[in-house]
Amino acid sequence: MALILKKIKLLGELIKYEHTVFALPFAYLGAILAQKAIPSWWHLFWITMAMAAARSAAMGLNRVIDRHLDAANPRTAGRHLPRGLISVIEVKVFIVFSLAVFVCCVYVLSPRHLVYTPVIMLFLVGYSYTKRFTCLSHLILGVTDGFAPMGGWIAITRSMDLTAFVLGAIVAFWVAGFDIIYATLDLDFDRQYGLYSLPLNFGLKNALLVSRVLHALSVLLLLFVFFLLGLGRWFLAGVAVMAVLLVYEHSIISPHDLSRVNTAFFNVNGLISILLLAFTILDVTL
Repeated sequence: MALILKKIKLLGELIKYEHTVFALPFAYLGAILAQKAIPSWWHLFWITMAMAAARSAAMGLNRVIDRHLDAANPRTAGRHLPRGLISVIEVKVFIVFSLAVFVCCVYVLSPRHLVYTPVIMLFLVGYSYTKRFTCLSHLILGVTDGFAPMGGWIAITRSMDLTAFVLGAIVAFWVAGFDIIYATLDLDFDRQYGLYSLPLNFGLKNALLVSRVLHALSVLLLLFVFFLLGLGRWFLAGVAVMAVLLVYEHSIISPHDLSRVNTAFFNVNGLISILLLAFTILDVTL
């Protein structure tokens, strides 16, 4: 039993479960906006399970696919697979289990949308390979995370419409924007190993400009959702808070000073997702 608990702990560390804060709130956001109310505990449970399973599979795949690059990169050499703390086969079993749980959750929430799971899985698997041949990998990661609010919307309505796609685009632009910032940490390594990223292929100044544009688009699309769904002042306040935090995020990063990238990536973006969800809950309950 002690060995099993240790493996579970190692797997939790490997997939960095704490980073679920980036996408899970947006899955809840999609569900809440779909009915303009707090979903039932039944819906929240299955949405949470689906998100946890999908993200676990995605992170597990990323760690397996990138394990040799991680071992060569000083920033990531301390991860579990390069250090041999857990075996590749154990992570692969965990990935298969996570994907199976995800499919079961989709079936429970909306059986007819099982047809979309191969597309989602393609993005979950394919993202980790994209940096090997395109600098658009940031946007592909964004699209992958953008399935979160779309899934939340589908879980409630069992249908797709314009709002679901807009919510997906909001998250796609937001995630792509901060992933561009995060990619600045690996410029030298990416150059040495022939990998692609916007900061490497187009320069820091241009890449950070693209990041700002993507974040501006995410805020503008949130305003579009505000008008499209006829939401109230609390949601609008949440959009304003997100805009302020994004401005702050970009104010502490520049081509000449990347010392606060981790602060921008982890702290600010985690706060954005939680606060936007909190303001949305206030909007539909007060």
